[in-house]
Parts: sequence; C-alpha cells; structure tokens
Amino acid sequence: SQAAKMKLKHNINPVLLQFINFIILVYSFVTYIPWYIFSGSRQAIAKAKQVKAKPVNNKPGGAYRSVNSLHCLASVLYPGCDTLDKVFKYAKTKFKDKKLLGTREILKEEDEIQPSGKVFKKVILGKYTWLSYEDVYIKAVNFGNGLAVLGQQPKTNIAIFCETRAEWMIAAQACFMCNYQLVTLYATLGGPAIVHGLNETEVTTIITSKELMQTKLKEIVSQVPLLRHIITVDGKPTMWAEFPKGVIVHTMASVQAMGAKADTGNKQQSRPVPSDIAVIMYTSGSTGVPKGVMISHCNIIAGITGMAERIPNLGEKDIYIGYLPLAHVLELSAELVCLSHGCRIGYSSPQTLADQSSKIKKGSKGDVTTLKPTLMAAVPEIMDRIYKNVMNKVNEMTSFQRNLFILAYNYKMEQISKGYTTPLCDSLIFRKVRMLLGGKIRILLCGGAPLSAATQRFMNICFCCPVGQGYGLTESAGAGTITEVWDYTTGRVGAPLVCCEIKLMNWEEGGYYNTDKPYPRGEILIGGQNVTVGYYKNEVRTRKDFTVDENGQRWLHTGDIGEFHQDGCLKIIDRKKDLVKLQAGEYVSLGKVEAALKNSPLVDNICAYASSFHSYVIGFVVPNQKELAELARKKGFKGTWEEICNSPEMEKEVLKVLAEAAMAANLEKFEIPVKIRLSPDPWTPETGLVTDAFKLKRKELTAYYQMDIERMYGKNVK
Repeated sequence: SQAAKMKLKHNINPVLLQFINFIILVYSFVTYIPWYIFSGSRQAIAKAKQVKAKPVNNKPGGAYRSVNSLHCLASVLYPGCDTLDKVFKYAKTKFKDKKLLGTREILKEEDEIQPSGKVFKKVILGKYTWLSYEDVYIKAVNFGNGLAVLGQQPKTNIAIFCETRAEWMIAAQACFMCNYQLVTLYATLGGPAIVHGLNETEVTTIITSKELMQTKLKEIVSQVPLLRHIITVDGKPTMWAEFPKGVIVHTMASVQAMGAKADTGNKQQSRPVPSDIAVIMYTSGSTGVPKGVMISHCNIIAGITGMAERIPNLGEKDIYIGYLPLAHVLELSAELVCLSHGCRIGYSSPQTLADQSSKIKKGSKGDVTTLKPTLMAAVPEIMDRIYKNVMNKVNEMTSFQRNLFILAYNYKMEQISKGYTTPLCDSLIFRKVRMLLGGKIRILLCGGAPLSAATQRFMNICFCCPVGQGYGLTESAGAGTITEVWDYTTGRVGAPLVCCEIKLMNWEEGGYYNTDKPYPRGEILIGGQNVTVGYYKNEVRTRKDFTVDENGQRWLHTGDIGEFHQDGCLKIIDRKKDLVKLQAGEYVSLGKVEAALKNSPLVDNICAYASSFHSYVIGFVVPNQKELAELARKKGFKGTWEEICNSPEMEKEVLKVLAEAAMAANLEKFEIPVKIRLSPDPWTPETGLVTDAFKLKRKELTAYYQMDIERMYGKNVK
C-alpha cells in the first residue's frame, strides 16, 4: 500500500518490536470503544467515503459539480454583496470593533557578521498591534479619496508593488471602493518585467515601500514615462532628489490626510458594478513575459465563496498568518476569505516566520510563535523545506529518541489511513514539532504547485491537522478545487468548489481521453463565475485560453491534465507543456520526474530536461548542502562546495542516489535522468530561475544551463 511505502525505517530488535506491537494492539483495543462513543471522527470517516462531486450528465466529458451545487453554482457570499466594496462594508458592520489586521513592532535591528564576512540583518520584534475592521475601513476610505485628489479616475489603472503587509490590503480595499483597477506586481520581479507591467497598464501612480523604491524602482523609473506619483506605505524615503522631474513622492499617511479633508459629495457614481475589473494581476510568468489577468469583482467573489465553503467553522476565533506574496492569487483570495468572515490576519514574511528564520535574532521569537495562527497557507516549496528540516533533526536524535519518533510516526500513519485519530501521540510525541508553527494550526492550505504525497502525509502526522490541497489558477481567480478536511488521501486536489464546474477534454497527442478506464482523463477545463475576463491587451491569447459554450458559460483551458476518481475528486497527472517526446517515441512528463526525485533528502530542487532529438532525460539539481557534503566525506572527496558540485565523480554518486529514488517512485527506465549538473547556487525568485511561488521557469533554466545541456547531450542539441 501507499502508506507502507511512506513509513519511516527503524532499527529496533525484532523481539522488542513484537512486544511493542503487542502493547500498541492492546492500547488500540482498549481505547477504541471510548473513542468510538465520544469522538466526532465516526462522522468524519463517513464523510470521507461519500461521493463529493458528480457529472451533471452521463455523456463522456460531461462537467463535474460538487454535490452541494449540482443544480446551481454558488456565486455570492452574502445576499446583495455582489462587489468587493459591499463585502467589506458588510463585514465592517458585522465585526465592527473586532481585530482585523495585525503587524509586529520592530524593537531592534542589528547587523550580524557571519564567519564568511557576510553581514546579515537581524531583527528583534515585539507584540502584534491590531487595526479593527472599523479602523481599516476608515483608512481605506481616506486613502481612496486621497487618490482621487491626486487625479485618479474610476476605471483607470493604479499599480501596487509592495511586500505583503497591512498597508497592501488597505490600499486594495480603497481601490475596490473607488473602482480603481489595481495592477499587482510581485515584489521579486526583475526590472524588465516591472517595466513591461507598468507601461502596458499605463499607470500614473504606483504604491510601494521605501525599500523597494530604493532597490527596484529607482533604476527603472526613467523607463516608465507616464509615471507621476509614487506613494510609499512606510513613511518618508530619505532620497528625494534622484527621481526624474515630474515624479512626486508621497507617503500613504499624507494621501490619507488629503482624503480625510476632501469633499466627497459626488462619490456615489464611482461605485463598481459586478462586471467591473477589480484587479489586473500579473502572473509570475513561468512561461515567458508576465501576462496581466483581468479579474472582475464578481470573479473574486465567486472564487472566495467557493473557497470559504471548504473551511469548516470559519469565523471570529480564527487567526490567519499572511506571509506569501499578496500579488499571488492564492494569498489575496485567502486573505479576502478571512476578511469576509471575521478572522484576524497577522502579517509576517518568509524571513521572520519561525524562530529559526533568517532575520530573527537567535533566542527571540518568530511570528508564528507570537501569533499562534489557526489557519495558514503554504506553497509546496515551504512545506518541503519544513519536512526536510524536521527529518534532519530526527536523524540527529539519539537512537532511542529516533526509534520512538519513528514508531509513533508509523503508528499514526496507519491510524490516519483508517480515518482514526491519535490524541496520545499528538500530545506526547508531536507536540514539539507542532510548536514550530505556533501549536494552534487547525488547517494548512496548500496551493501553487503539486505537493508530494510524502510531504503531505508528514504535515498531517507531525502538525496534527488536515492539509487542504487546492488547485486553481490566476485565470480562475484562484478557485478550482480544494480537498475536504476529512479527506486524508494523498496526491489528489479534491472535488470542484461550489462556485465552478470542471470537465475533461480529450488530448489526443498525449493519449488522454475522457472515455479512459478506470478513470476519465483529459485536459482540465474550469467553468463558472470565477473564470476571469481574459488577458490585458492580449486578445489573441485570451481567445486561445478562454472559450464560451452554447449556454453562455465561460471556460478556461488550463493546459493541465487530470483524472476524476469515483468519488468526484480530481488528480493532476500531467501538464501539456511538460510533456516531451523522446527520440524513440516515449513521452516523458518532466513534472512527474521532478516530483519523484524531489523527495530525496539529497535534492533541494531539480529541473528535468529532455530533447526530442535524444533518447534520454538529463537534469539540473540544486543539492542539499549538508547531505551532499556528507556524501562527499563518505566517498573521500575533499574540496570546496563549488568543487564538490563541479566534480564529475560526485555527479555520478548523486546519479546513483537519484536512480534509487526513481526506482522507489516506480519511474520507467527512460524517465530516469542519465546525466546531471549539480548547481552550487540555490534557485530563488531573485535569480529569475523560479517564480514567486517557486515554480520552475523552464525557458530561463534552459538558457542558463545551455552549455551544460550541450555537454550532457554531446554538442548536437537542437
């Protein structure tokens, strides 16, 4: 079984193991009856077995809908709240004095010199200070009015290029109220991509932070001729003189002060209607130049309606930690779900998230420890990192501690696969691991890329909470599917949300058909109110990716390949762009190869590459420094980190390890990389080789490693 494959290996004396297994059996038997009577898990087991979505008709390729919205797709969160400004006004009235947005105060900043001579900035942070729903509403109203004083007109574009923080959400709410079209750009985008987004949308105003103004905007302002106003959210910048003539720098506070004094008599006519564009969201561009996706008010509302339905008991007791980029549809949707349900949102960043995070001074507390969130979203890259860090700690334990952890881990995995809970293990063994995320997490939401079964199961076990895997695209306002909390299966993304329907379209070239047995397969098409308006100033691409059927239903062609299981849950099995035909005619799914090999402790990141002019797969690997250094030591190889990575001898050793991982993951022989290049430097969004959600940018990686590709394929690369 899959659970058996994911179990951890121990080295316990067989006789002792028999005795321990007997004790476990007795414990399970004794506790089963009280558990059965008092626990709510019986209902959860029953729900997990239920059918979650059904096809609306019996034709092949018929659309699947959630059983909760078979006859009518959901599109509105609250009656009459059909635009985002109305949703916020409703929430403000309902939750008036409740806390909404929280930010930690910086008590102290200091430079820490590393042994290598590098200087790292470290911070000591204080408590969270909170703005209530009413506070945020007033700040947003004033900011929107202040932007009008600066000349911003309804239905015109305004850009935000800023880290995830309370001011980002306040600015967004101001734009939703005044019907300004918010252009969102990732804070880690490179210069040319920022210039492209700002010029394509013809913005005259950009909202940013002091740091981004100094590090990113200063160099490119001269290439954005229409820019007139820069608004910094965090106070006055020090350097004023370096900006071109005609560009005025304001602080957010000064714009809010203008708005508070302004005459707003004729404000009513500028309110948005559901079909108006709320956001033009530039995708992270894993394929080429970033595209601006036009998302209307009704698209976002339909999307967050669908998402909220999958989170049970969502409400005022919940605290969400916001640290992913708000320019990403996953984070923006998650925060809007929380805002509309009375939850608190505490802001953080990847550098200050946990006690061990890079910017947190040793001995002081990270954000999760202080905030103790109940809800958290993560991309697989972050979950994989947590998984590897915890497993490294387990390997450093004494033999007794390690075997105890492994026994508890394997026992809990077995119980979870049957739908049972393990309160004793949770409180005695996994409590410490759970504290890494604050100790109160009740649901972890994962999206942005596929999550490996091993990592998902690890998070379930060690953090004692369900991991909701989601599937959605910027083009579907982030909505598509989310697994239900009582569904503990791995590798699937759940049933369609109540706001949309999903059908599978035949893809002949890849050999996927919606008549396939046992499961229908094909390209995933998403339909519903959440499907966006299209790409900004790109009619050709819009016509290619979006279609409208005879009933007027809008469909997004995702380019992803999926299969529907009997209970109506979707599994992503391939991607059209990732499929390469080798010289001998075999098809290789690069994503599948990467997912299989990324679970190896030796691999921090991997990009598989194949050419149709050759018969084998190659790969670029970012190795785990600790694991590779240990492998080099065992093999008697001495040298610097760069020398280890550049050594053909070490490449061969890593290939052996990858081949073992590939066999364990049941890859075909032709799918296993034959040659690799070890990269001494990690791939970060700053390098331009991965997106903000850490998805691989294949085009950029291919260009970056072109010489290595030629070496591994022997020059004649087409």
